[in-house]
Amino acid sequence: MSTKTIAVLDDAELKDGQMKEVAFEKGVVLLSRLGDRIHATSAFCTHYGAPLAKGVLAADGRVVCPWHGACFNICTGDIEDAPAPNALHSFKTHVADGKIYVTANPEHALSSNKSRPPKVSSGGENVVGKGLVIVGGGSAAFHTVESLREHGYKSPITILSKESHTPIDRRVLSSKHEALITDPAKLEWRTAGELKIKYGTTLRLGVEVTSLDLNRKEVSLNSGKEILSYDKLVLATGGTPRRLPIEGAQLENVYTFRGIEDSQKVDAAAKEGKHLVVIGSSFISMELVVALSKRKLASIDVIGMESHPFEAVLGKQVGAGLQKYHESQGVKFHMNSKVEKIVPQESNPNLAGGVIVNGVTLPADFIVMGVGVAPATEYVKGSGIELENDGGIKVDKYLRVQSGPDQENVYAVGDIATYPQFTGAFARIEHWNVAGNHGRAIGKTIAGFPQEFLKIPVFWSAQGQQLRFAGVGHGYDDVYISGDPDDMKFISYYAKNGKIVAVASMQNDPVASKASELLRLGLMPSLDEVKSGKDLLSIDISTAGTLNLVK
Repeated sequence: MSTKTIAVLDDAELKDGQMKEVAFEKGVVLLSRLGDRIHATSAFCTHYGAPLAKGVLAADGRVVCPWHGACFNICTGDIEDAPAPNALHSFKTHVADGKIYVTANPEHALSSNKSRPPKVSSGGENVVGKGLVIVGGGSAAFHTVESLREHGYKSPITILSKESHTPIDRRVLSSKHEALITDPAKLEWRTAGELKIKYGTTLRLGVEVTSLDLNRKEVSLNSGKEILSYDKLVLATGGTPRRLPIEGAQLENVYTFRGIEDSQKVDAAAKEGKHLVVIGSSFISMELVVALSKRKLASIDVIGMESHPFEAVLGKQVGAGLQKYHESQGVKFHMNSKVEKIVPQESNPNLAGGVIVNGVTLPADFIVMGVGVAPATEYVKGSGIELENDGGIKVDKYLRVQSGPDQENVYAVGDIATYPQFTGAFARIEHWNVAGNHGRAIGKTIAGFPQEFLKIPVFWSAQGQQLRFAGVGHGYDDVYISGDPDDMKFISYYAKNGKIVAVASMQNDPVASKASELLRLGLMPSLDEVKSGKDLLSIDISTAGTLNLVK
């Protein structure tokens, strides 16, 4: 269909720093005004379709999704931050006779056609050099590839993955109510064919990198059976789920939860009338509890070391509110507790039949251990790269390794990267969205446009209502809560030395998205200001007058 030019709004109705969703034939477009410039794009986030008009606009041209922190350039529609897999359509605008006109293909204004594939440049036929090798096939790998090609990187790209499938949206595995997704094709970011043809990327599945020679710029596959050379190297191997060192931890129906195979096992076990014991009470464990609580299981018991679930990240009061919700759904909690051992079934010694905690045996037809992950960095040993005490790899602001014989051409991202935070500390953050944004940053850097990693960590979790979190709350020493976690409607501010370092919310969108931008820009008010009534949503970062502050 050809384009049409339609008057969509009176010019006076769109103020500086404002966004509005307006009708365009059978669809809608998003209008944004920055000073005297008016921009028009698709109206919905390309991740899960959130209405961007309800997000956060910054004067430097960024619009942040109100749900999951994806970010777009409203001038071009291009992706700024993950988890957006595709760009927005961008439309021409002009003002005449007091009306704002938009010129667009009406099909592109439909929510079903909200995505524009990124403008990518695959490797040319005459490109010389060994190119880039990515070790790992997760979120960071996909977003690295996409960012590289968006920014004009022409050299060959090879992904080496232990997985049996293309990079997937792993975050969805545990967060769909009732249905654990067991088919990787439903979660893949791009098909293998798209990666090969459109992105000029060779994807090798089912291979394991076992050692690195950074002096020779070589990776060893499958214990030296094959050697692969590179010019640039990205280490993106993620984490390995931990198992508690207790008796019975290796029994056949004791599962961890990380990938498709884990989802398949848990899905097969979670049948009506079965008993589930979950060891661990943080995000991955409690998301599984949400997903499985509607399956008419005979019982769900959660064992945690803290007084309430999520306490280490969200604090006691928020944790208590979320615990109250889960208890209303029939979940039983055993907090301030440690597992003594897992006991086998009398009829089959290879299968777990119960978990002993506080001297009581909880019946179990299957068990899930959600007790964190360890950085998957065994293959790095002997390369000259120093590992942190927890197995992570320390990197600089560009995510380049800070040790070893080659600190210019080797990057570490995702769960394995201990990187500098906006607070000044170094930390390793185990979240899929952080990994994706690491990938976007290094893709730009490697393509020749050095990009410091500045993205504020954002994550979310379905816990009866959508929980949003922005920032780095490690070591907070004060918490202030507006609202009531028992009602699952609140904003929780986490501070260190009076400075807010993280914000969590439920039913208060787009507070977490606004918090992420305020933290990015260094404009977050103090905890005392918030206690005195300062509203994050009232802080202007959108109008032309704030451009110097934003920049």
